[in-house]
Amino acid sequence: MAQRSSIEWTESTWNPVTGCDRISHGCDHCYAERMAFRLQAMGSKRYRKGFELTVHKDLLEVPLRWKEPRTIFVNSMSDLFHEQVPDEVIWKIFATMNAASWHTFQVLTKRPMELLRHAEALTWTPNIWMGVTVESYRYLHRIEALRMVPAHVRFVSFEPLLSPIPMETSLEGIHWAIIGGESGPGARPMKKKWATDLRKLCRKHRTAFFFKQWGGVRKKVTGRVLDGRTWDEMPLIAAAL
Repeated sequence: MAQRSSIEWTESTWNPVTGCDRISHGCDHCYAERMAFRLQAMGSKRYRKGFELTVHKDLLEVPLRWKEPRTIFVNSMSDLFHEQVPDEVIWKIFATMNAASWHTFQVLTKRPMELLRHAEALTWTPNIWMGVTVESYRYLHRIEALRMVPAHVRFVSFEPLLSPIPMETSLEGIHWAIIGGESGPGARPMKKKWATDLRKLCRKHRTAFFFKQWGGVRKKVTGRVLDGRTWDEMPLIAAAL
């Protein structure tokens, strides 16, 4: 539930909530769902309900016990702004993030309207980065919603990237973009031009560009080199906070 992570753009994960529902076609091959059922089959008590949404109240304050500063991906196995997450749980998670000022928290959602419903009532301390997933041009409206959130760092995860993103798309007010192809069984391919066009968009809007992976069934083989190098840019605004 709270552990070091192999995800390229973070250091640790913290899962006070697990489980979710598919909401768009980027969820078709959800790695978290696959992992949850694997853990259920292994007898994990926290996943005895599989991928059904579950709040783990004993984990709500875990980061306060981590004394060494970490970058923490919040709810890698769920969506904090899922409609079934009780308001008081969201408030408690934010209270923990507010208090644990020595950590950096990365929150990612596919539910921007739920995010906006809560945004004004939450305290957005500088250590909380807020992001949305945009897997194709169909979900560009999520970026518009994110722009309205008073987070100090706003980011977009274009992963799994399943279509080209129009070059007229605005990344104004977006500090960081993560680009990655789908991985695992049934992975749908990502074209190079989709990634390089997003790199151009990031340059245009001065948005940090992070290329996570090409993906595929064997993502370690395809790697994460784009045009002869890795791209691990981080939001400049974060360094100034």
